Amino acid sequence: MKILGISGSCRKDETSGVYRLVQSVLENTGMEYELVSLRGKMISGCIACLGCVTDNVCKVKDDMESLRDKIVEADAYVIGAPNCYSTLNAVTHAFLERWFQFRHQEGNLLWGKLGVAVGVGGMDGRLPAADIEKFFLYSFIETVAAVTGQGAASCYTCGYGETCGVGVPTMLYGEGVKITPDMVPNVVKQPDVMKAAVDAGRLLGQRLNAGHERSQVTLRMQAKMMERLGKSAE
Repeated sequence: MKILGISGSCRKDETSGVYRLVQSVLENTGMEYELVSLRGKMISGCIACLGCVTDNVCKVKDDMESLRDKIVEADAYVIGAPNCYSTLNAVTHAFLERWFQFRHQEGNLLWGKLGVAVGVGGMDGRLPAADIEKFFLYSFIETVAAVTGQGAASCYTCGYGETCGVGVPTMLYGEGVKITPDMVPNVVKQPDVMKAAVDAGRLLGQRLNAGHERSQVTLRMQAKMMERLGKSAE
């Protein structure tokens, strides 16, 4: 069993809350894993060329090519992304868009696998985590846990965080805020968030060790997707 971890943060690993949480989840699975950062990678969104229709292999030439086999070979995924305008940041969204290549002709390369969604935001990480879960669902992957935390918005270090009226520090602490190191959010200093990452990792490891039946997971996810689509059409 092998788990593929993806950190969609463009920040350096040592300063990225997304990377830290994805890493913590992986470390607590007790399984073999690989953690890949999308930082510095050139991945475009799906261009709807339909070049992947016949063989389920994307024909766009960029850094996604080197990740395709890792995605196919993994038994589970831990994918994390930062909040950008209340959704995923661009490179993570592009990465997941390109999973369209696996869908054609009832392509079941990913069906019935398991995943953990991780989201970090300057105010809240739930929205990017929910988007990752949505992408999982389209591939009939079951999200066994979601981990969300508050990270350091760029406003804390841009140089204008104390005077910008629409910056995160002002919105959280009011006008005239003075930024101090202890007020800058850090997921590592959020015990409940770190515990959630540990618990998510253990749960994912337990599910994989139990030898979950992919066909049964697929059927449940297909039913969930149909329910979701039915509600959206109302």
